Amino acid sequence: MRSQRPVGTITRGTTNPNRLRRVDRWLAGPQAWRLRAATAPPVVVDLGYGASPVTALELRQRLARVRADVEVVGIEIDPARVLAARPLEQTGLSFRLGGFEVPLQGGRRATVVRAFNVLRQYDEADVAGAWATVQGRLTEGGVLVEGTCDELGRLSAWVAVDRDGPRSLTLSWRLRGLERPSVVAERLPKALIHRNVPGERVHAYLEALDRAWAHAAHHGSFGVRQRFLATAAEVRAEGWPLLDGPSRWRLGELTVAWPAVAPRCAASPQRA
Repeated sequence: MRSQRPVGTITRGTTNPNRLRRVDRWLAGPQAWRLRAATAPPVVVDLGYGASPVTALELRQRLARVRADVEVVGIEIDPARVLAARPLEQTGLSFRLGGFEVPLQGGRRATVVRAFNVLRQYDEADVAGAWATVQGRLTEGGVLVEGTCDELGRLSAWVAVDRDGPRSLTLSWRLRGLERPSVVAERLPKALIHRNVPGERVHAYLEALDRAWAHAAHHGSFGVRQRFLATAAEVRAEGWPLLDGPSRWRLGELTVAWPAVAPRCAASPQRA
């Protein structure tokens, strides 16, 4: 039987150690229940890990603290990158050639698929199809985490997509030196990055964050973390449906329900 051609295209593949620490911290924190709920050893995919497999290695180390039998599979569409990563395989960590079809041995499904800085290099029109393809490879209760971060991982944003569609948007900042929350706009996932314009929900959300940040300036005398906590509290009081609380806000992280930020001018990417 002829093997399926990988779905996707080769992208730049640049990465750095510790670049994805913010999303990994979220997976090992609020999303850890997905790993714990799995009856069999859960499979977590680092989709499009890039020119270096370091992010897959870090993901395995971080999630093994939640569940020791977690299996991380790095999937890359570039055969040379897979070949280069193979010598690093170990118990709980392997590498495979593939794309958005998420090819796993024995037809297994993934509990988590982390795809970072991949769709950023595609057209916005490609997002819905890519999401739908990955959704079809998730377990019941599985999630696709698709997002973007800067080169050092100080700014990060990701969408959580389960088998029924997108559920939330998470924004994460390095609080030290933060000028205003909207600086994360340039790192919005592909489904939203072109929607940061007047009339769109995500634009209104970022404006609300900036206003609250300005209002909370006096809290800065107690430290940037206190200012950020006050910012998040004000935004929630305005009616924005934040799904987390102070324990995550202290980390410079906010998660909002997807309908509050979903594209207004075009259909939100959903599974077909």
